Amino acid sequence: MKLSLLLLGLFPFVLATKNIPEIEEGYEKVTCGSTIKIANKATQYRLHSHGVSYGSGSGQQSVTGFVERDDPNSFWLVRAAHNRQCIRGQAVPCGAIIRLRHTNTKGYLHSHLHSSPLSGQQEVSCFDGNDGGDDWQVQCVDSTQEFWLREQPIHLIHVDSNTYLTSSPQYQYGQPIPGQLEVATAKSSSKNTQWIAQEGIYFASTS
Repeated sequence: MKLSLLLLGLFPFVLATKNIPEIEEGYEKVTCGSTIKIANKATQYRLHSHGVSYGSGSGQQSVTGFVERDDPNSFWLVRAAHNRQCIRGQAVPCGAIIRLRHTNTKGYLHSHLHSSPLSGQQEVSCFDGNDGGDDWQVQCVDSTQEFWLREQPIHLIHVDSNTYLTSSPQYQYGQPIPGQLEVATAKSSSKNTQWIAQEGIYFASTS
């Protein structure tokens, strides 16, 4: 069931689930302040983090792909880029630079010049470094789109390194996180670098 509710000063938002294919009018765009899950288009695993640190590389909090839809550790808050601000409900344009804050641990989706543990690409972590390593550019796959739209694929490009957020079933972890997929960044785009905004709490677009 899809619910239109009021939150924090009578600001409208919608609670969306993947079981409901239609999108309520006014909530088609991904907006600043929304808390969402982001699925890899090729694998359908959700972008995920948790209190497990890498045993190599940076040693920071790991980021993975997780298959379960209902896990609360797959929620991310859409925020403005480092040292920038955005208004809650402001639609995210294609080409915008954003940060994604993990709602449970409060770290930001982050990348840096460490090798990822399985594929040897660039490591992606969850880290509150308060720097430009948290910045990602939203590149819409459909070049005719003006805004980041729910259920439409995008690339997330790490600004500092100009690399693409990626995940592949080829790189799967064992213990202590069996079955979860490595998330890294790659030098070029592919079918594994496409991501889709799905379940979440979406604020109505003000633009």
